[in-house]
Amino acid sequence: MPAHSAGQTEVPEIGSGIGLLDQQKEKFIGEKVYREVHRQMPTVQDAWLEDQFFQVFSGILSQTQLGQPIGLVIIKDPQINAFAVPGGLFALNTGLITSAKNLDEIAGVMAHEIAHVSQRHYSRSQEAFKGQGLLALAGILVGAAIASQADGNAGAAVMMGTQAALMDKQLSYSRNQEREADRIGMQFMYAAGYNPQSMADYFETMHRATSRVSFLPDFWFTHPLTTERMSEARLRANQLPKVKSKIYDLDFEILKLYTLVVSNQATELQLQSLANQKSTAAQLALSKFYLEQGDYAQAQANLDLVKTKLKNHVLIPLIQADIYLGQNKFDQAYATINPIQKTMPENRALSYKLAEVLIRQGQIAQAQALVQRFIHKNQRDIEGWQLLQQATNLDKSSPLQAVNVLGYRAEAEYWSGYEENAIKSMLHAQRLAKGNLAMSAKIDARLKQMQDERRMRL
Repeated sequence: MPAHSAGQTEVPEIGSGIGLLDQQKEKFIGEKVYREVHRQMPTVQDAWLEDQFFQVFSGILSQTQLGQPIGLVIIKDPQINAFAVPGGLFALNTGLITSAKNLDEIAGVMAHEIAHVSQRHYSRSQEAFKGQGLLALAGILVGAAIASQADGNAGAAVMMGTQAALMDKQLSYSRNQEREADRIGMQFMYAAGYNPQSMADYFETMHRATSRVSFLPDFWFTHPLTTERMSEARLRANQLPKVKSKIYDLDFEILKLYTLVVSNQATELQLQSLANQKSTAAQLALSKFYLEQGDYAQAQANLDLVKTKLKNHVLIPLIQADIYLGQNKFDQAYATINPIQKTMPENRALSYKLAEVLIRQGQIAQAQALVQRFIHKNQRDIEGWQLLQQATNLDKSSPLQAVNVLGYRAEAEYWSGYEENAIKSMLHAQRLAKGNLAMSAKIDARLKQMQDERRMRL
């Protein structure tokens, strides 16, 4: 990625020029928010789950004039919330996933949020920002997300500073903007192959949920839901050709229960009672649940129950390899994951699991080569940098081992939002690389870029 020139480090104005805001600046903002969210929020680090939703996000984004996606972040929070950020970033709470009835409903929320960005609604809130620029907007988004984490604790919200407190003034879209995002979002989701009725269904689900409780979830503070919007959404969906929805979607049930487990929102009792009703998704989720508890016997027993029913599901080898790794059975883990990774080399979760097995087996070069392919495509991949750091840490043969370990550590720290620590690691690497011209030049360039971006504050 090219380093930012000095001229580009000025905070972009949110005024009239925003329509011309170049993609480089938007990309910068998206990346800044990506780092901030990782630093300040409890995020789910799970390549399989992230990539399931990233595919949906990319599919909808490709219907717009917006650029390449930066990434998707899943936040561990049972509240229903999601937001899109200029520059191609999407964040969603686990609560949004677990409250939806199908993937199309989640696609509807994504499409609506993406429409707010594609229609530049954030720039029309110009008055509220008094020209503080897009970075102020990004700060408010993060502040709002943190405030919702504080879960009604006013003291915590005040400590977050005024940004969170101002959130309802600054980020509530006008009714017309909401209706525009519904209309355009529905076109996006339909064009991407999702059922437009699901947007209307989800509004109705939400309306029922909010009318039962006295407080509104944060999402509806910023996106006021009116009966008018609900009926318009239904009418609009009825005008589009029908898209057939599955009556029961096992894949989505798996996605939903898996999300509950990895975000620590599932109880053993809850999963057990579903499994007793012969729910395949719950049996698989129980296997993951016991795996996380370190109970490998129970994890294996539950996995064995669903192996034949789900023989083509990627989670089967992923969980099986983890059960073997937990028991230090490296050869079995390798035999489980290697054949399937060969048939699906583009699958990041399988490749990273295989890399993990290879690291444990001491096959350092192979593990590094596997991960590098993904890092080349996406330098914001925290898990990839962490795996490279682990592998290189064991690579005693390389004369540049210490420098590389520091470089990989710096990237993992940087994209996790710890910009200062990353810069310290890079400075350390810079000292160790003295005398190696090629390596020094590479480090100097990346360090300068980190320092420039660090100066831009949200």
